[in-house]
Amino acid sequence: MLKKSHPGIDRALEPLYGVTRDGQPLSYNRAPASDLAPWIARLYAAVVVAPADHRLECGLLNDTSVLRIQLKGNWEALTADGIIKQARSALLFGPQTRAMPIAVTGSFVSMGIAFRPGSGNALMGLKMIDYVDRIAPCETIGLSGQATLEALEAGTSPEAWLQTLENLMRVEVTRNGYVKPDPITVMFEALAFTNPNASIAEFAREFGVDLRKLERTVHRDFGMAPKQVLRRARALDMASHLRGVADEQEGAELALRYYDQSHLIHEFMDLFGMSPSQFIARPQPLMTLALESRQARRLEAIDRLDPGARRPWQHGR
Repeated sequence: MLKKSHPGIDRALEPLYGVTRDGQPLSYNRAPASDLAPWIARLYAAVVVAPADHRLECGLLNDTSVLRIQLKGNWEALTADGIIKQARSALLFGPQTRAMPIAVTGSFVSMGIAFRPGSGNALMGLKMIDYVDRIAPCETIGLSGQATLEALEAGTSPEAWLQTLENLMRVEVTRNGYVKPDPITVMFEALAFTNPNASIAEFAREFGVDLRKLERTVHRDFGMAPKQVLRRARALDMASHLRGVADEQEGAELALRYYDQSHLIHEFMDLFGMSPSQFIARPQPLMTLALESRQARRLEAIDRLDPGARRPWQHGR
């Protein structure tokens, strides 16, 4: 059972990027520099202050692979390969089919890069099916874990950390020939943001893509079947709404993506391990931080929000 977050968490994060209207802390997150946009979805940094013995139990459900760097804090995750425990670390988290249980003890400093689907294959020849619900070394994407940690430890602010990450990725993009993700993957990513209730067959016909090729490409770059990708996207949008990190004007539309209440409950139980009411009631700062970052990216991608503009759910700074 999750416990109420320590009030120090709100105080630690508010100076970075404010809080939601409900007082939930936000990370510092933004879109990548334009030259990295084909490969990077989002960058984030979070600083949380808590008592040394405070154990935060939460979870993550990410729709992309994420390079996560922990400069401070002890954490553990339940992956497809079992429990992984780490402290200072730089690791690649694959996309998740269901919420991955995460626990952090004490204060922590975390930052990272969410990659666009297909980036791993374009740059490194990676197939996401090999990384779904798993955690891999930083070296998987060509970066030295130790060198990455050392470079980031020299930073003095969230923006400095993110610029360091961008510079590290520029080296890798250049070294790997600037190969961009498959156009099919790019189009399907846009579909997940705009209409996750869409028919896969109709999408394939509309864009002149062979259905089997679409399925193979999506499976390679997202790590799961097209229908699963859209189902997860629908749930993530609804979860963002329930946690108060979505555009309220979309609330009714997001709810109508489900046939009825039982449909919504079934999907939340399967993907998050709890009902929608439980999802609202339980404090979930890590999940909320990840949802907020994704939702900001989604609204920017579908032109409902200008990059860097105040988000509908933001309060304060």
